[in-house]
This record gives sequence, structure tokens and C-alpha cells, in this order.
Amino acid sequence: MGNKLKHWIQINNLPIRYKLISHFLIISIIPIICLGLLINWTVERVLEEQVNDNTLQLISKVNKSLEFYISNMQSLTYFIGFNEKVQQFLAAEAAPNPANEYDIQRFLRDFTTLSPEVAGILIVNSNGDYISNEFFAPSTKDLTEESWYKEAVDNNGIFTIIGQPKDRGLSSLVNYQNDEVVSVVRAVVDPYADEVLGVILIDLKQRVIKETLVDVRLGKTGYLMLVDDQGRNIYQPNDPLIETIPNKWITGQDSGTFSKEVNSQRLQFIHQKSPFTNWTTIGVFPAEETIFEIREIRFYLVSFIFLLMIFGIQISYFLSNSISNPIAQLMQFMRKAESGEFDVRYREKRNDEIGMLGRSFNKMLRQINHLMSLTKLREKEKRDAEFRSLQANINPHFLYNTLDTIQWMARKQKASDIAEVVESLAKLFRIGLSKGRDIISLDEELDHIKNYLQIQKTRYRDKLNYQIHVGESVRDLYVIKFILQPIIENAIYHGIKERRGPGHIIVTVQEKESKLSITIEDDGAGMTELQLQEMRQALNEAITRTENKGETRDKKGYGTLNVQARIQLAFGEGYGMHIQSEEKWGTTVEIILPMLKDDTGLLKGDATQ
Repeated sequence: MGNKLKHWIQINNLPIRYKLISHFLIISIIPIICLGLLINWTVERVLEEQVNDNTLQLISKVNKSLEFYISNMQSLTYFIGFNEKVQQFLAAEAAPNPANEYDIQRFLRDFTTLSPEVAGILIVNSNGDYISNEFFAPSTKDLTEESWYKEAVDNNGIFTIIGQPKDRGLSSLVNYQNDEVVSVVRAVVDPYADEVLGVILIDLKQRVIKETLVDVRLGKTGYLMLVDDQGRNIYQPNDPLIETIPNKWITGQDSGTFSKEVNSQRLQFIHQKSPFTNWTTIGVFPAEETIFEIREIRFYLVSFIFLLMIFGIQISYFLSNSISNPIAQLMQFMRKAESGEFDVRYREKRNDEIGMLGRSFNKMLRQINHLMSLTKLREKEKRDAEFRSLQANINPHFLYNTLDTIQWMARKQKASDIAEVVESLAKLFRIGLSKGRDIISLDEELDHIKNYLQIQKTRYRDKLNYQIHVGESVRDLYVIKFILQPIIENAIYHGIKERRGPGHIIVTVQEKESKLSITIEDDGAGMTELQLQEMRQALNEAITRTENKGETRDKKGYGTLNVQARIQLAFGEGYGMHIQSEEKWGTTVEIILPMLKDDTGLLKGDATQ
């Protein structure tokens, strides 16, 4: 892990020029290489699929052509078998009739004339007698013992393809060789007695099959060949790439592709079996013919990628220099500025980020020069201000000591009421300063109110009466200072003062729904409904209104709005004051505050305590 981190740090410390060159090369060359590999793989796959699909389409067309010829042979067997004279011959109910046999031979010759693909037709009845237009057999030969005859009888009237003849006891007038024809047979069955009356044999010229397959070329040297269901060759061209195809290569598959190594040459095979003839047409061609096309495409692709890489390297070098050179120049100016040369400037005109950075650098140097001049001036002014401050400074302790002296003199003169007022005023100043703290204990805030009410009590005497009730669970809490005095001042001047007879102010401090509730109630003059709505609207806009001090400070209620704004700025809009008032019955103000456990603003019950 340490070696990897060290290696990464070394890479990270490389100059930005080399990083940019590497970056541009990576984002250009790697995608190009990946794209080339993807194109190569795609082209290879598409070409292979295209070759296979085209070959299968050719094979399918060839199979349909072969099926057409074989289907014609099947129709011929039915047409011949339904002939009345042929049926009489097959029934063998009477002695042979030469005239009838001659008519049948002429009937068969008409088929060979109309269908040149037919090499010969032979009709054999169950007694071994036969009639043909081309074939003849030795008189000693019993044709019912021939393998083709027995196979036709076993299939009981179903059209059967025998394939190329083998060890057949027949001779032909044209003397077709066994590999020049393909034989088909069908037994004629009596539909009433369900007995085989005889067999019809037809030879199909292999020339027709050859003409169908020989014109189909696969590539330069590829070809089509035809094998039967036993794997025996029905047709293959001269000088084939492979003499015979083992039946196990294609057994169990109606169609497919495969490749084999034959005589040190990789051959590609594509085959499809005809369900009608049970013959399999196989396309054979060297795999290198497809590979050659792929190699040609690959050559052009590699050449294109190589050219792109060359241009990519040059472009990467140019782009990296266009970015790194201005940065290097700017670094030189910064080094000069570090050494104290603040008169250097970035002169190149650019509108990109580097140009913006250069202009910011120039602006920074101008500001440094300005600040250095300003600092010298401020130092001089500071020395002058300190001297004047020593002369004009009033120590707060001097004010406290002076008030204590006045209190002592009042008590000496037995003016106890003056002494109490002075004492309350001294405490009021002391708590108001509170060593610069904004958050003080609840006890300190209540002491501040008590002192304020004591001073007002001296003025209003029996007209002002007050009570303060504090719950035990909230005595150790903290609040923002100076939040009660403005409210109580409003209660005195706008409530108690305006009513007839003595008035009362009750301050209640308690916990309410996990929050601190401070209620100030008075039984003064109260507010009209319009005044109450205006006050509530002003409290909702307290922060906005207090910011415009020139417009608000001289209006009534500024102190109350100031308290509301300070609470909401400190704790959010969920806290603050709520006012209820009724004319001639008094006003109730409730202040909702969070439960602060100390003067840092930490809530009571926080997990951090």
C-alpha cells in the first residue's frame, strides 16, 4: 500500500505538460483502439454470419429444386399406378397380353419424352413379370428378390428414395452407370385386399442434380455436395476438398455450421437437410477465404487507427503546450512576486481561464501594493487613536464605584429610597454590560427585570404592583439578554400608566411542550382590535422592519420588534412572541424560547452534553 501511494505521489508531481499529454493521449488513443477492436470483432462476426446466411439461403434454394424433381417422380409413380392397363398388368389375372404390354411401353416412353430428367421406368408385378421402356433383366432373374423391390414392399405404398443403385440385376439400353442415376420406388397396393400388386421403379438422371448444384459457387474454391441419409455421396464435384464426409459430423442436426482440419487445411462446412428427400446438402469452402476478407478490412482499419494516433499525438502535444506554457509563464511572475517584485504584470491577452487568472494576478498585485500603503497609513492612525483612547477611555469600574459612593452617601443621609434606586441602577448597568456576553442565565435576566421594576416602583409607588413566578425546572436555563425589559416597559407605559387605579404585572416562567415559556400579563388599558392586528403584522415582519432602522427606530414598538427579530434570527421562526389583548382588560405577551443549558447555545438534553 505504501509503495502504491509513493508511486501515485510521484505521478502527481509530474509537470502539468506531461500530465496533459498523457491525458490527451489516453482519451484519444484508448477509445480509438477500443473502437478498432470493436469494429474488427463486429465485422468478423457480421461477415461470418452473412456468409453463413447466404450459404444457407443457396442451400435452401437447391433443396427446393431437388424436392421439385423428386416430387415429380412421386407424381409419376401415382399417375402410372392409376393407369387402367398398368393395373391390369399388376393384377396378373390373365395371361400376358403383348398388345397391352406394348401400349404400356409406349405410355412409359411418353413420360421419358416429356420428362427428360427421367432415365428409365420399370413396372414389376408380384409374379416377377416386368414392363419397361429402358430396362431389361435376365430371364433367370427374379426381380421380386431385389433389395429395392423388398424395400418398396416394406414401405407398403409409401414413396421411397433408394439413392444410387447398387448390385442391381437390371441393365439399361442407354447403359447408365450406377453413379449416374438416382432410383425411387413405390409399391402399388390393392386398396381392398391390402396386398402389394407390384412396384414401380424410376431412375432420375444425376445430371439434373449436378446442374442444380454445379453452378453454385462458394467463394473462389467452395462448392456444394449432396449426401443421402446414410452419408453416401450422391453428388460432389471433381477434385473435391474432401472425398467423403463422416456421417457423425452431421448426424442429429437438420442444419448447422462447423469447421474441421482436413489435410492441414481448415475447412468450413454449412449443411441443411431436406425433410422430404432426407438428403443433406453441404457447402464446403476453405475458412481462409473468409479470413482473407477479414484481413483486408483489418488492414484498412489498422492503417486508419495508425494515422489517427499520429495526428492524435501531434494534437495532444500542441494542446498541452497551449495550456502549460501560459501557466509556466504565470508561475515565473508569481515567483518574482514571492521575492518581493510587485511591479511585474501578466501582459498576454487571453479570454480563457488562464487569461482570467492572469488578470486576477495583476489585480492581486495592485491590491497588495494598495494594502501595503494603506497598512502604513493605518499604523500611523492606530498610534494616534490609541493615544486619544487613553485620554477618552472611561473605565466601567469607575461608574460602578461612583454609584456605590452615591449610595453610601444617601444611606448616611438616611435617604433610603434614593439609596435603593441607586443600588438598582448600579445592578442594572452591571447586568446590562454582562462582560460582553449575548446569552446570560435566566436568573441574571430576571434580576435585571427586578431592578428595573424596583426603579419604576419608586416612581409609580402603589400604582405599579408586580409578581414574578419561576418554575423549578427552568431555573438553570439561559436566555438572550434584554428580551424582557422592552416588553415590561411597554406594559408600564402603554398599559398600567393609562388605566385608572393600581395596576398589576405578572411574570410567569415555566416549561411548556419542551420549550421555555415566559408570559408577561398586565391589566392595563389593552389594545383595540385594529391595534392588535397591526402589532401582530409588525411582529411577522420584525426582521425586515428592524433592518430599515431609519424608518422604524422612531416609531412605537421598536423595542418589541427588536426583541422579536433577535429571537428569530438566533433560533428561527418557530420561536418568538405571541400577543393577546383586549381593550380595557389588559395585554398578555408570551415569549417562546428554546431550552438552552449554557451560554454557548447548546439545547438542554442534547446528546453532546
